[in-house]
Amino acid sequence: MPIGGNPLTSAMRKWNSQPWHVFHGDPACRQGSRSSEEPHKGKIRRAVWLLLGSAVLASLPVPAGSQSLAALGDSSGTVATRTATPIDFTYTAPTQKTMASNYVFDAFGPYPIAGSALAAGINQFSNAPPEWNQGVEGYAKRFGSDFGIVAVGTTTRYALSEAFKEDALYYRCECRGVFPRLRHAVISTLTARRGEYGHRVFSFPALVAPYAGSMTAVYGWYPNRFGAKDAFRIGNYNLLAYAGGNVTLEFFYSGPHSLLSRMHMNNTHGSPDAGPNH
Repeated sequence: MPIGGNPLTSAMRKWNSQPWHVFHGDPACRQGSRSSEEPHKGKIRRAVWLLLGSAVLASLPVPAGSQSLAALGDSSGTVATRTATPIDFTYTAPTQKTMASNYVFDAFGPYPIAGSALAAGINQFSNAPPEWNQGVEGYAKRFGSDFGIVAVGTTTRYALSEAFKEDALYYRCECRGVFPRLRHAVISTLTARRGEYGHRVFSFPALVAPYAGSMTAVYGWYPNRFGAKDAFRIGNYNLLAYAGGNVTLEFFYSGPHSLLSRMHMNNTHGSPDAGPNH
């Protein structure tokens, strides 16, 4: 899949020439420190490209070592056929009720509230954007903006996933080891399950959702001087935040008696517990 010809890539290349700063900061308030921000800018850019590349490679079809069901039942001595994608026999597609409850949790639950409160605090400290000023009113605007971005992005992902017949939920890795599970969490940021057996595919809704929220904010309630380059910059931070959320679901939930369960924050998207390594 050629990423280089994607319109998103061209926009990101233009956006890379702009200054970077924390979360949804003001692009005009730190012109004097551009040279000191270059290393940080490069790290974020490499992280985003690594995330995109990993998801694309993970979604490519690979030959499976197991025989198809039809071949297993064939007693005529013919050569067994090989499936194009490994079949996950443990996968069960979620019901509409499960999808609806998880959408509400992801868009309006404790995680988006806590994340928006933290982001608003950082932006309040850096006074970004400065047009919103300080004090309670300024913090309320920043919190509402961050929460709105999350709600729009989550709504976009679930709605497009429904249209593309994809499963937008996160499933914990049926593997063991820190690095395999970390890789699974990161790759799941831009992939989804599809079909009866839940084969993994590159997810267009997962790619679009982080930028849908930032575009809505920039053209909906941000000051007029903000534009598309700022929306792409903010969207990249949102994409990395989604990856961080998957890592949290992968490593920090350990059952109904865990700390997250006691805090009523243990929504695991109806995914099965991690099983033995395949």
